[in-house]
Amino acid sequence: MARRRQIFEGKGKVLFEGPEPGTLVQYFKDDASAFNRRKSGIITGKGVINNRISEFLMTKLNDIGVPTHFVRRLNMREQLVREVEIIPIQVVVRNVIAGSLADRFGMTEGTPLPRSIVEYFHKSDELNNPMITEEHITAFGWASPQDLDEIMSLALRINDFMCGLFLGIGIRLVDFKLEFGRLWEEDQVRIILADEISPDSCRLWDMETNEKLDKDRFRHDLGRVEDAYQEVARRLGILPESGPGDLKGPDVMQ
Repeated sequence: MARRRQIFEGKGKVLFEGPEPGTLVQYFKDDASAFNRRKSGIITGKGVINNRISEFLMTKLNDIGVPTHFVRRLNMREQLVREVEIIPIQVVVRNVIAGSLADRFGMTEGTPLPRSIVEYFHKSDELNNPMITEEHITAFGWASPQDLDEIMSLALRINDFMCGLFLGIGIRLVDFKLEFGRLWEEDQVRIILADEISPDSCRLWDMETNEKLDKDRFRHDLGRVEDAYQEVARRLGILPESGPGDLKGPDVMQ
């Protein structure tokens, strides 16, 4: 396998220099973490499943006109993506009370919200990803008011689409995290969806039983984590042809 220069390594992915200017190779790991890395482990085959699920969802979003960084899947663990300038904001869209929202307000987990709520968090592991407001974002220069309008519009559009898609396979989209980046094209710049959409970044509950089919199974030691990820992929019709076996990562050039 050709040696590649590593650009960045995160909790669940590694980014490598792409085959042509303006591209990166995004490699999905089996590493799992929670509570800002206070808990860590391995979910066997997670990288394979997340690669396929994210490919599927990003492709569907591209098809309906939502701009994303996704270009194509390269193999079971890698995909080719456009290189973007990541905006240091995590955008969380919530449809049901769960997780930190339930904790912050002492509300019952599982209660449907009267309308979707969009929250912003500063993308900083060192600061434990603090919750922020639009005033913080614009005052600190992370994004302009126009950028935020575009981000909000895209986030709600993605939510509407994915709620319907998951409803059709018996899954409730409780909440999910998005990241956006700036794509520079000559003198023009566009805001596009980046990162991934997978059970790592979404809360997904079975519509009938409320069984959790996402990383909460790892966070809260519920067991059968691999089975939950595979169930989401199975319902979407995209289980890997040869199963989510472990694969060697690409060689890295320091």
